[in-house]
This record gives sequence, structure tokens and C-alpha cells, in this order.
Amino acid sequence: MDYQTLRLIWWALLGILLIGFAVMDGFDLGTGILLPFVARNDGERRVAINAVGPVWEGNQVWFILGGGAIFAAWPPLYAAAFSGFYLAMFLILVALILRPVGFKFRGKVKDPRWRSFWDWAIFVSGTVPSLVFGVAFGNLFVGVPFGFDADLRFHSTITLLSLLNPFALLAGLVSVAMIVLHGAAWLNYKTLGPVAARARRVMPYAAGLYAILFAAAGFWVLRLGGQRITSLVDTGGPSNPLLKTVAAVPGAWLMNFTAHPLLWLVPVGAFAACGLAVLFRTRPLGALLFSALVPFCTIATAGVALFPFLLPSSSAPDMSLTVWDASSSKLTLAIMLGAVTLFLPLIILYTGWVYRVLRGPVSDESIAGDSAGHY
Repeated sequence: MDYQTLRLIWWALLGILLIGFAVMDGFDLGTGILLPFVARNDGERRVAINAVGPVWEGNQVWFILGGGAIFAAWPPLYAAAFSGFYLAMFLILVALILRPVGFKFRGKVKDPRWRSFWDWAIFVSGTVPSLVFGVAFGNLFVGVPFGFDADLRFHSTITLLSLLNPFALLAGLVSVAMIVLHGAAWLNYKTLGPVAARARRVMPYAAGLYAILFAAAGFWVLRLGGQRITSLVDTGGPSNPLLKTVAAVPGAWLMNFTAHPLLWLVPVGAFAACGLAVLFRTRPLGALLFSALVPFCTIATAGVALFPFLLPSSSAPDMSLTVWDASSSKLTLAIMLGAVTLFLPLIILYTGWVYRVLRGPVSDESIAGDSAGHY
């Protein structure tokens, strides 16, 4: 298999892993965001928590796989992203740590104030990652200030405040609305009684807000000056981001869609999926499947728009990282592809088996009947 094809495959695999994380861990985060609002008493909050309690740790595998894939397949991207976005990543990790701590600690003391504190900690653990991941994607369209010297040593002027620019914050709100919709669909599917009813009522508002924000972000992209490679690129050549020239071109992020009109089905699919999730909310499984298509289409839209760029630079556009100059060696990509071909299906099969074993709704009665086995 030639180097160009391997790079394209790993670009697609990176997208699949990011989508897998957004779909599988997304309803966990969404449940955390909704916890203080769809559950009015301790019993209802235990129902909501136990809807994700048995599976959230397994869902984290997609996050680990995504980070591992970036480290192994796209080392310059890993170095740039995890150095430049260090404080943002640290903020995400701190927030994610609150989730298992909240699950474990809230039941240790029966004081309502104690449990309320950890309920809000779980809310923060869902809101902050959802927002920051969206902000990170938004900054890909704006570009971030970084570059390399002649020895390919990374340097940047990225700060946490610089990442919180208006378009990135809009993208963050798109992400939060998307995650809330997915979490509501999961609670609608996985719980019974008042929790499911309230989650069902949340879905139209979350879907409407997502559609408005996603459309606003799309129109904003029209005003952003995207990037295009203006030199000849050896797509099978060595990984060196200094071997190309890049120009800022108005509307560049839409050029892939205009060149291949069928790609417009991807963002259109995001709008259609959120609408169908609402229409099918009385059929919980159908609503959950359609809500899962929302992050799929949203992330795919961003990936298609940015291709072949992985991390655009606003301060040194010629040093932006692309699919063609930020990958590992051909041998590394080939060996890892063999490993992924073997292990990814096993992970999917095991995950499917776990969800089958843990199928069925969570209710007050199920928790009361086995209180020792629940949070």
C-alpha cells in the first residue's frame, strides 16, 4: 500500500475515533449536564447516574484510542496540539476526573448538601469537556499561532484566553447543544418514569438550539479566511511541514464542498438527524440512533471542510500541519494499520456484548432491588 493511501486511511481512522468518542462518551457527558435538571430528588438522580454508571469507563476507551492514534500516527500534530493546547487539555482532564469521583463519593454520605455538591460536580464534568472540545474544533477553522524553526522545533504563542475567541466559543456552544441532545436521548432510552419524561421534553429545545448554532457557525465560516496549499505537494513524500506554501483564501473551508457537491449531504445530515431524533422521541431507540448521527455528521463536516489540514497555523500558514506532512513513517503507519485491523473489531464486539448484557431500563425499583450494585 502506498504512502498516500496510508495517510488517507489514518486520516479517516482519526475521524472515526473522534466520532466514536463523541458518540459513546457523548451521552455520558450529556447525562452529567442534564443531571441537576431532569432529576428532582435523590432517587431520580440515582436513576440518571446509574443509566451511565456501568458503561462510562468503557466509553473512555475511545478517548484513549484517539489520543494514542494522534501520538503514533501524527506525531507533529500530537506535539503541537498537546503543547499549544496544554492548559485546555489540563482543564478537560480535571473536569473528567470529577465524574468518577462524583459517582463514587456522592453516596458515601446521606447529607443532601453533600450529594448536591457532587451532583453539581458531575454537571461540571459534563459541561466543561463538551465546551472545550468544541472550542478546540472552532480554533481549527480560525487557526492557532504556532510554527517550527529550521530544526522542526515547535514554538507557539497560544494561550488559554487566545483560544476563547468568538467563533471558537460558538463552536463550543454547538458542541454542548449536541451533547445535551445525545444525553437526553440516552436518558429517554435508558430510564423510566419522570427522568425519561423530562429528558424527552428537553430534546426539542436541545435540537432547536443545536440547529440554530450549527447554522450560525456555517454562515460564520463563510466570512473566515481559510487556507489552501499553493505549491505542488508530494503526497507520498517525507513528513516535513516546511516544504510547502499556503495562502489565506476567503471561503477556502467550503471549497471541498463546492468541488464535490455530494459532500453537502454531510452537514445536511446533521440537521436531518437532529430533527428525526425529536420526531422519534416516543420511540427511544430510534431517537438515540438519530441523535448519535448528529455528532457523526458534525465532526465529519469539520473534517471534510478542513481537509487536508489537520492544524492550521494563523501566524505561519506555510507551517500548517496537513495530512501530507504530519504523519509517521510509511512503515509505522502500515504496522499500526495491521494492529488496528485486528483490535478495533474486537473492541467493537466487546462493547456490543457489554451493552447487550447491561440492556434494559433503569428504574427506582431496579435500584431498590439491588441497592448494593448501584451508585
